[in-house]
This record gives sequence, structure tokens and C-alpha cells, in this order.
Amino acid sequence: MGHGVSCARTGDEHDYFRAAQVGDLDALGALLAADPSLARRATLYDRLSALHIAAANGRFEVLSMILDHGVPPDAVNRHKQTPLMLAAMHGKIDCVLKLLQAGANILMFDSLHGRSCLHHASYFGHVDCLQAILTAARTTPVADSWGFARFVNVRDDHGATPLHLAARQGRPGCVQVLLENGAIVSALTGSYGFPGSTSLHLAARSGNLDCIRKLLAWGADRLQRDSAGRIPYAVALKRNHEACAALLNPSSAEPMVWPSRSSSSASDAELCCICFDQACTIEVQDCGHQMCAPCTLALCCHSKPNPTTLTLSSPACPFCRGSISRLLVARASTTSIDDADKAAAAAASSPQLVRRRSRRSHNLSDGGSSSFKGLSSAVAGSFSKIGRGSSRMADNDSMDKPEHDL
Repeated sequence: MGHGVSCARTGDEHDYFRAAQVGDLDALGALLAADPSLARRATLYDRLSALHIAAANGRFEVLSMILDHGVPPDAVNRHKQTPLMLAAMHGKIDCVLKLLQAGANILMFDSLHGRSCLHHASYFGHVDCLQAILTAARTTPVADSWGFARFVNVRDDHGATPLHLAARQGRPGCVQVLLENGAIVSALTGSYGFPGSTSLHLAARSGNLDCIRKLLAWGADRLQRDSAGRIPYAVALKRNHEACAALLNPSSAEPMVWPSRSSSSASDAELCCICFDQACTIEVQDCGHQMCAPCTLALCCHSKPNPTTLTLSSPACPFCRGSISRLLVARASTTSIDDADKAAAAAASSPQLVRRRSRRSHNLSDGGSSSFKGLSSAVAGSFSKIGRGSSRMADNDSMDKPEHDL
């Protein structure tokens, strides 16, 4: 496991990188004493520094020695991957902690799929590394100038959040940690997997029962359709995951959902006027306009930031074009008895409205439940753009895309 030495220009370089790989501190110290410039060199093709090699192979002492020589912790290799990303990929928690302590930037994105260290820890299922990165995100400038909730829900170049990747790879431990830290259970993918997939679609595809149970417990919608019109139940059936399909069957009993921290209830929530599909659970503080959680995420998180500039201009409210500086949990609207009677009568005569209200109750967890509990407090301040918006494309029900090697 880990990265090896590929190509070096000189014999000393090869010996230096080899010593970093196997953890030979004596040889490493002697080589650095003879030529201190070795500390900042990289392999010829992969552009791997000794810091990358040590991080990927879990050589904590080597990592510490190189950092003590003044090497910056955010060196990038050929694919713009940092030592922190490689340590997170390989589950080297000691190296992750050391790099974070040395000030490694958690807002770096690689050039392969536009993924951060949080994506990599989630994809490879290293819960301890994931927790360490999330802890660092709460105590670094990320939380103040960028927003912790937006970091947790950052998208890669294919529109996948860390929760999407953890669900697709069948990592229930990572799914749980991400949900507890404000990951949006209803977020849709872009081109990752099948466009418009939720984490529940991806968990159904992986066939991991524990992931499905955790997502359902946090309010995941069993009736949400992807761009091909498939619900998670259909995805599980297509993959021959019978146990998962039984759990996802819409006709089976509703799963137990964690109670919402918000005082709003499904019956009080207004329908989002952007998508006309989900309940309004997020409110713009200044103007009072309300949106659902997925539309808010698409509005505020549709591109990634420049890692060197964390503060960007605020997005505009889609209703009044005013600047959005802070979001709140939407207040429940009060309805008079007469209005309620009229609404009930209209619902009785309109099956479509009945179905829509049913969908609203399923999707309230997008913003009102604990799956979105971090957003109202963590997105204060200026809004920077951190993820690509998910796209919805029409497609055939029966077709399925080949697996992405993501």
C-alpha cells in the first residue's frame, strides 16, 4: 500500500525517495545533511515529493523530519494531489493529524475529479481521517470565512458530495459521520453515477444495507427519482440487491426518522417556488424569502473556490435579487382555519395535490431535519461558491450507465 518511487534524476534523489518510502531515518538524515535541496525535489514523472511518499506510506517520522526542514505541507503532485489527500486515501491517520497540525490546506482540489481531502477520506472509508478533517474544518479559517456546512457538502467535478461517495462505496461509518456533521441527505449528483441521483440511489446501487438504514433514518426520500425517473427501489432491483429492495420498497412501512430540530412541521411548510417539488425549509435573513434545501445548495454552492481566496461575493436572492448574507431555518407559516378548510377541500378534489403534499412530507428532511441542521448556523458571512450544480437530464427508465471509476 502507498506510493513508491517512480523516476529520479540522480542516484542521490533515488536514494532519498527510497529512504522516505521505507522509513529509513538515518539514510534520510544523512542525505539531507549532504544536500538540503533534496527536501524540495520531486520525482520526474509523477511529481511526488518525499512528503507525498511518506504520507501515502504512513511514515510519520519521515514526514515530521521533512516538515522540520521547512517543506510546505501543500506540495502538489502531477494530479494536483497534496500529501494530506494521499494520507486520507490510505488511511494514515497519524500523518493526517501531523499535516493538519502543520497547517495543510483542506480546501485544495485535485485535477483528476476535483476532489478534496474530505472526498478522498469518504470514498476510501477512513472514518478516523474523516473526523480529523472535519474537526480541523471547524477550527480553521474555513468555518469563519467559508462555512463549515458548505465544506461538508462540497461537490467534485461530477457533482458528487462526500456523502454521495461514501454511500456509493458502501461506507456506513463515513455516512454516519457526514450526516451528523450536516451533510445534505437529499443532494443530487451531476454526472456522477446516474445524473440526479441522491445518496439513497447510490447506496441502493452499492447494495449496502447499513448505509441505506442510516440514510432512511435521517430522512432520505424513497420516492425521489433520478434523471431516468427511477426511485432507489428500482435501482436496488436492477442490481439484484433483494434485501435492499425490500427496505426501499415504497409500499413497505415507513422507516423511523430522526426528529427535526426545527419547530416547523410538514403541514406548515410552504412549497418551494423554484422547484415546486419540496418544502421551504431555508429562509434568507434580510428579505425573508424562502427556498428548499436543494435549491439553496444549488444557488450557493455551484462552483468551487480559489483555495487562496476564501471570501467571494455573495449570491443574489432569486426573488428580489438582494444580496444573501445569512440563511436561517424557515419559520412555519400559520394558516387560518378557513384557509385550512379550503386547502383540504382542494386536496380532496385534486389527487395531484394530494401526491405533492405527500412528497412534501417525505422531503422535509432536506432542510428541517437534522440532516441539514448545520446550515442555519454555519453559513453566516459572505457566500463563496463551492460546488457544481447538479444537472437533470431526461433518459430512459430501462437504461443504466456503466460504472464510473470514481
